[in-house]
Amino acid sequence: MLICSAGRRVELLIAFRRAAGHLGVDLQIIACDIQPEWSAACRFADKSFRVPRADDPDYVPAIEAICRDNGVGLVVPTIDTELQPLADARDRLATLGVWVSVSDPALVAICRDKLLTARFLTEHGIPVPRTTAWEDIDPAAWTGPAIVKPRGGSAGRSILKIDTIDKLPASVPEPMIVQELLLGEEWTVNLYFDGKGLLHSVVPHHRVQVRAGEVEKGVTGRPIQLLDMAEKLAAALPGARGALCYQAIIAADGTAKLFEINARFGGGYPLAESAGASFAQWLIEERLSLPSSASNDWTTGVMMLRYDAAIFVSP
Repeated sequence: MLICSAGRRVELLIAFRRAAGHLGVDLQIIACDIQPEWSAACRFADKSFRVPRADDPDYVPAIEAICRDNGVGLVVPTIDTELQPLADARDRLATLGVWVSVSDPALVAICRDKLLTARFLTEHGIPVPRTTAWEDIDPAAWTGPAIVKPRGGSAGRSILKIDTIDKLPASVPEPMIVQELLLGEEWTVNLYFDGKGLLHSVVPHHRVQVRAGEVEKGVTGRPIQLLDMAEKLAAALPGARGALCYQAIIAADGTAKLFEINARFGGGYPLAESAGASFAQWLIEERLSLPSSASNDWTTGVMMLRYDAAIFVSP
């Protein structure tokens, strides 16, 4: 298998290696990155390769060559910018016997644009924070604090919180949205869909503490609002496949609003894995046509307390 843009995703690589061992599968894990020599996950992999940036026209051909030359049967993307090119190339790679674990291009396009996400969810009756394109904002019609962020951003990049709309920046470097600032508990909900688009597992975790956009301290739970929201989301999403996650805020009055969907493994997926929802194992089972163990049977109250670790490479 190939893990793309592997970066620091050592825990994800370990999850696949553990799942293969549990199934008795001889799995070789290949990782790629724009600088594999500086990637911890690439150092953990059995092989690693250098590839262009995901927005480079040569990116997909590079992935295709790695798959063809190394007998890769499963490709797992990990960052937002590579989702669209890999989704668009999914059928092309399938002719080589390569299964890319990515949702349909139309779904990826919705998830990659936060304004489209808000509009899509509103159309399907799923609560979202009030959201407007930066260029369409009407200061007279907007009250309360807000958050300004890129339409296509991720990992907490370029986010600005403002107390009042008159603090809105006069210019922006890229397409931005203005969104109601939600207050309450922040949750991530990990979702697993099979190759036919059926939802098998919903694993929420409370993001107790976050660093650089990733959960640092978290705990699994089953808030009914988020479970119901997941079912509605699954019914609305066009062509969901593999691992996805969404983020939501539960307010003090118990209401929940969804503000982001990621069509990939979330950074907090290892917590779902440790709670008993092994998306990695289920993907391997499906790819090899083994009996599926996918279920929604996992443990609440499992905590994740992340810490820094290092890999040392001799010259």
